[in-house]
Amino acid sequence: MTKQDQAIASTEPAPAPQKKVSLALQGGGSHGAFTWGVLDALLADGRLDIEAITGTSAGAMNAVAFADGFAQGGAAGARKKLEVFWRAISDTGVLTPVQQDVLSPFLGALKQQNSPMHWWGDFLTHYASPYEFNPLNINPLKLQLETLIDFDKVRACEDLKVFIAATNVHNGKIKVFERGELTTQHVLASACLPLLFQAVEIDGVPYWDGGYMGNPALFPLFYKTAASDVILIQINPIERKETPKTARDIQNRLNEISFNGALMGELRAVATINKLIEQGHLSTDHYKYQMLHRIDADAELLKFGAASKMDASWELISKLHGIGVKAGQDWLNANFDAIGVRGTLNLREAFA
Repeated sequence: MTKQDQAIASTEPAPAPQKKVSLALQGGGSHGAFTWGVLDALLADGRLDIEAITGTSAGAMNAVAFADGFAQGGAAGARKKLEVFWRAISDTGVLTPVQQDVLSPFLGALKQQNSPMHWWGDFLTHYASPYEFNPLNINPLKLQLETLIDFDKVRACEDLKVFIAATNVHNGKIKVFERGELTTQHVLASACLPLLFQAVEIDGVPYWDGGYMGNPALFPLFYKTAASDVILIQINPIERKETPKTARDIQNRLNEISFNGALMGELRAVATINKLIEQGHLSTDHYKYQMLHRIDADAELLKFGAASKMDASWELISKLHGIGVKAGQDWLNANFDAIGVRGTLNLREAFA
């Protein structure tokens, strides 16, 4: 390089440093493909330094796929692994022939929202337990996780903190597992819907879906990370304008409310702590002021019924991915400058 070239190079602005954030990924069955789309957009943009991810159910799956890919190839590796994972769990790859024989009548009936078979599947899952209709304890995600995710790499990915939540069946408390201990069983526990699958045992303790007690769990990000900015990628709508009238719609809305309940509680707690810090009643020497952000697409996701969360068709998954990409890009364009400065989720207005 000549002296002239060096002089020109020295006048070029240095690339802006990445902004450090943590991600919180909700669960919601195949609607987790929306989260994949958001992650795809954030990673492609390249301006975020993702310190940690907390996830539940489908959010846990996205988290381990992200960590596996990131450990092998950085942001590009994470994007590639997420795409491979979601393509594999579509209908073309999720069930072996034996699994289809056992579970397809139930999973297929549940996702056909307007068919008589939906009512039959709904009846069976409410009046027959998975210990009765699934005595072999077949979980179609188990083989995919074992095949697609290298948990040795996940556990060794020291550049990323990962937290996965499950619900302890015996005491009803949340259990958060961390990256260094994660296996297939931990992800299956986080995604264990008790009406479809037998409880997942880890060290002799049975676990159900983490969404009942934390969807996702935010508190690990407050105590175990340096980032003050948390981006919540939300699948389940907080608000629906219509009043459900049918038994099925009532049950679906109850599920949405219960799966948002713990999250609402944590966000209210954040709002309270932030307010006390602002008023000088709490010191930042002992408490961290949290800047919360949210990426959602309620207007789009509300168009899909709750039963579609059981639909693993590539047509739906790719559509949700596209919605997520746009939501992620739109959010970055509107809010990137606020990261590290202020939260863009008005906690008092939304949850207080």
